[in-house]
Amino acid sequence: MAHVLTPDIASRLASIALGHVTREYPNKLDHVMSGPEDVKGPRDLHPIFYGSFDWHSCVHGHWLLARVYRLFPGAPVAAAIRAHLEAQLTPDKVAAELDYLRRPASRGFERPYGWAWLLLLAAELARCGTDEGRLWSAALAPLGDAFAERLLDYLPRATYPVRAGAHTNSAFALALALEYAAVMGDERLARRCAESARAWYGCDADCQAWEPSQDDFLSPALMEAECMRRVLPGPEFRGWFARFLPRAAEGEPATLFAPATVSDRSDGKIAHLDGLNLSRAFCWRSLAAALPEGEPVRGRALDAAERHLDASLPHVAGDYMGEHWLASFALLALGAGAE
Repeated sequence: MAHVLTPDIASRLASIALGHVTREYPNKLDHVMSGPEDVKGPRDLHPIFYGSFDWHSCVHGHWLLARVYRLFPGAPVAAAIRAHLEAQLTPDKVAAELDYLRRPASRGFERPYGWAWLLLLAAELARCGTDEGRLWSAALAPLGDAFAERLLDYLPRATYPVRAGAHTNSAFALALALEYAAVMGDERLARRCAESARAWYGCDADCQAWEPSQDDFLSPALMEAECMRRVLPGPEFRGWFARFLPRAAEGEPATLFAPATVSDRSDGKIAHLDGLNLSRAFCWRSLAAALPEGEPVRGRALDAAERHLDASLPHVAGDYMGEHWLASFALLALGAGAE
């Protein structure tokens, strides 16, 4: 049976996020100290995004909360989400996060993974048509604008993509940024992202998919395909995809269709592999939605998505090494292809 995002599942995921977005410690900072005055704790440095073990996980924890609030406004957890977002998404706290970005030592802060998630959070808030959603969106907008400008400045200098399966992955960042650009009507950013994607990936063919690596949480192969799905018109994408994974209808490369084994969920890096399973499910579902009914790859893609969800959806909570971030990837996967 296909996994479906229900109000009960969404509430469970939101409850997990509410349990860690204000948990300050343990904390892994991305923080360059230029002097003793920079020796500060997470909450002092980041008044909004100080929880969830690290800044980017706290950002996408807030994306999860905003998305559940929009999709299921009548859920029992909605009141707790609203109270949290009202307390955190305020102009003064956003101004403090902006001040941190303006530090010369913060030029590469959270590039590109955290940038992309902040943009997706801004896009999600912009979709929320309620009065409170408009207030939250307006409050966060300066931070979204700042990261969009950073990406516009960075992409012309990014001669090569990063194809790793973790935070530096270029395709994942572009995919999320493209969604922000579409929601916000930012044609400049959309054009720049599309140009970079075509330059980096347009000629790729016969992908061998040498994955997973031991700490991947993104599939370099499938994330590239998902990025190109968002860039290329339907017929052009299907032609590109047929060249990129020419044996997908036969289930090859087999590694892309088989869930990764997670040997130790208390190890933060090994726990990444649960995220790989969930992000692969996200990609396979999204890619399947772009393929015609009856296309052999479509059926294999949907089957692979379900098997990846079966492998890791039961493990989004339990040990904090996964619990502080996996629910967001579960929500991505469960919602893929639906909107």
